[in-house]
Amino acid sequence: MGRTYVVEEAVGQYLSDLSTKLKPYVTGLLIGQCSSQRDYVIRAVRTPPKEEQNEININPSKLSSIDEEWVTAHASQVSRMLPGGLLVLGVFIIAAPELAKDSQNALRKLIFSVEKSVTKRRLWKPAEEEVSDRAALQVCSATKKIVCRTYDVQDPKSSAKPADWKYQSALSACWLTLDCTVNVNIHIPLLATSPNHDLEKNTKNGLNRWSKQIEDSVFLINGQVKDNDAELLEGLKKLRGNIQSSTQFSDVKVLTQLSQGSSRRSTATVQVCSGSINLKGAVKCRAYIHNNRPKVKEAIQALKRDIINTLSDRCEILFEDLIINEGLDKKNFEREYRVLPQRLFVPVAGSSVMLSDYKFRDEAAGEIQERFLEMLDQAVQAEDIHIAEEANTGYCFLFLSHLACVVLWFCFVFFSIQV
Repeated sequence: MGRTYVVEEAVGQYLSDLSTKLKPYVTGLLIGQCSSQRDYVIRAVRTPPKEEQNEININPSKLSSIDEEWVTAHASQVSRMLPGGLLVLGVFIIAAPELAKDSQNALRKLIFSVEKSVTKRRLWKPAEEEVSDRAALQVCSATKKIVCRTYDVQDPKSSAKPADWKYQSALSACWLTLDCTVNVNIHIPLLATSPNHDLEKNTKNGLNRWSKQIEDSVFLINGQVKDNDAELLEGLKKLRGNIQSSTQFSDVKVLTQLSQGSSRRSTATVQVCSGSINLKGAVKCRAYIHNNRPKVKEAIQALKRDIINTLSDRCEILFEDLIINEGLDKKNFEREYRVLPQRLFVPVAGSSVMLSDYKFRDEAAGEIQERFLEMLDQAVQAEDIHIAEEANTGYCFLFLSHLACVVLWFCFVFFSIQV
């Protein structure tokens, strides 16, 4: 038996509206959450048209003309705007009846390309038991008939499997929210033996080491360490089988474990450095979890990934901005502070879920509104933009220094005595 996709009713209306457009086909992304029993689709987002298509009104009539690179670039941008617990679950094509025969081949190519694009940026690896099926949704623009199939993205030779597509009203109206603030203080040395530093690459390597600390951290939910297999809602008052929509697990604390233990001894390595990168500050993190008897491990996993993603994404956005506006690859920094972009959240109508984005301090609300309209096909009012990190509560900043230094590396080595 195939997977079941429980879908927000508004998604069905959105797809129906897109099918009335006078175009041979429309492609897009499906956004939602995976669980062991079923998957949840809360948003569908069409692929934005390219500028040249807008200007001269190009309407390609064959699916072979789909710009795969453009679709995957859109998926990468959208994945940055998803808080913990949400991901790109699949792709859809709305096509005229004469293109139906080619739709599944096109969907298969897009699914694997999109998955490759959104996963190559991640600093975390999926767990072995995680769902690796992704949805391929085919909609006929004339009859509105829907065919949903899945492909296992871990298997390049995977064949299509049938899946159920079921609509439900107010699907994510009462999803659970987990919030936390994580204090960051990461020191990344630039070794003197590597004179031509790739700052972005060095930063990513440093974040890779830090992400392993987050993976090994202990999470307190409402001041308690809970068993991974326990139900998240255990002991909480429920309302008609669902937790009240106003309830949030706002008191989530992250405790980073010390690597030293009684069974380890330490050694040190001295390395001469020509500079360093320091990431320091506080970042707001958030994850959303479905309310169908979620497990503690699902919630913690979603929040861990948001912590890792949000810092990695901010650094990526900063370097992109520096390269575009200042030519980072040619600039020789000596000592400079750079404030990482702030996080913001925007509500989704009829849902407790909010989508995310990032802004620099000099970025106007109009630019954010344009980005949401282009990337998520969502009109946003200026008053609905909620800045998560205000200036007086702390930014996260990046400090670049090309002054010589010496770094003392400590590593801990396991050893055993055999008698």
